[in-house]
Amino acid sequence: MTDTLATDHEVVLRQQREAAARARRLKTLHSVFELRAFIALGVLIVVFSLLSDSYLTVDNVITMIKHVAINAILALGMLLVILKGGIDLSVGSIVGLSGVIAGELLQGLHLSPLDVVAYPQVWAVVVLCIAVGALVGAVNGILITRLNVAPFIATLGMLYVARAAALLISDGSTYPDLAGDPSTNNTGFDWLGQGRPLGLPVAVWIMIVVAVLVALLLRSTPYGRWLYATGGNERATELSGVPVKRVKLTVYVISGACAAISGLIIASELTSAAPQAGETFELNAIAAVVIGGAALSGGRGNVRGALVGAFVIGFLADGLVIVGVSTFWQMLIKGAVIIVAVILDQSQQRFQQRRATASAVAGTDTSEQPATAKGPVSPS
Repeated sequence: MTDTLATDHEVVLRQQREAAARARRLKTLHSVFELRAFIALGVLIVVFSLLSDSYLTVDNVITMIKHVAINAILALGMLLVILKGGIDLSVGSIVGLSGVIAGELLQGLHLSPLDVVAYPQVWAVVVLCIAVGALVGAVNGILITRLNVAPFIATLGMLYVARAAALLISDGSTYPDLAGDPSTNNTGFDWLGQGRPLGLPVAVWIMIVVAVLVALLLRSTPYGRWLYATGGNERATELSGVPVKRVKLTVYVISGACAAISGLIIASELTSAAPQAGETFELNAIAAVVIGGAALSGGRGNVRGALVGAFVIGFLADGLVIVGVSTFWQMLIKGAVIIVAVILDQSQQRFQQRRATASAVAGTDTSEQPATAKGPVSPS
């Protein structure tokens, strides 16, 4: 009897050791998955540096970061939406709409009853354009929270509505020369896209400010905890007293405002506004967030990952242009990157589940295990 108990004990110990070893291997794989965006960025830099001597020059790096900033601002707004478990397909159209509204205002508002032309100052133009972006986001939020329209359908519809509004306002034309005229006191708009305080483009500074604000929102406020909880388990969060509908509404408002900021930067950089601006930008924003480790089902993701994902998309796009890859191949490669990112995200979730099982068998502590898409994760 004693020999049988000893044998059983040895079997249990062996199983626990095997489970512990498997848990360590899965933990290592999990760490690799967590760092996949950083690894991808490093590989891109090395590969394109070998293919082109001009890729890592100071001027080109600053230019690439400036391009990244536009998508990063979009991605930060998209991050909040995806954390909630939603999607926003309208951001690209908001980019075009905000630029068109800026062009319309800077060209002068014709007030027929008074027979005058009003030229708003640049700061007023910027505020109005961001307000319009937030308004479109609010419409998305109302459709989703009040009328129970699926986020995909609601934002897809607003994609067409916002783009059509831009085309109708501009009559399909481009607004040229938005630098303004000193005589009308509406100059200075080009500073947003061309200014370089302390040697960095204004767009980069805006990206930094938006990233800090979003990070603080997620890490240091009840709203951030509500957002992660809502994305992890909406029903349970609602039962706990969290204003889920208000959280849903505000993420779309913030996403719309971020899209308007990106549209203003693009129009300012080109000193012209076209209603077609921002086409497919929503896909770049979604790709950046997913590459950065966020779960499309909600509840997992952070600012750091979204920024690194935006850098991966931006450095990849600029690198392909520098080495002379055709536009068609660029589209194919970007699409493949998005698919791989989603596959890796699903694989990471499976590894997390397997690691939790192995750790439970081994009797080890799993307190450091990041939550899956079914529960909130730390916004670090």
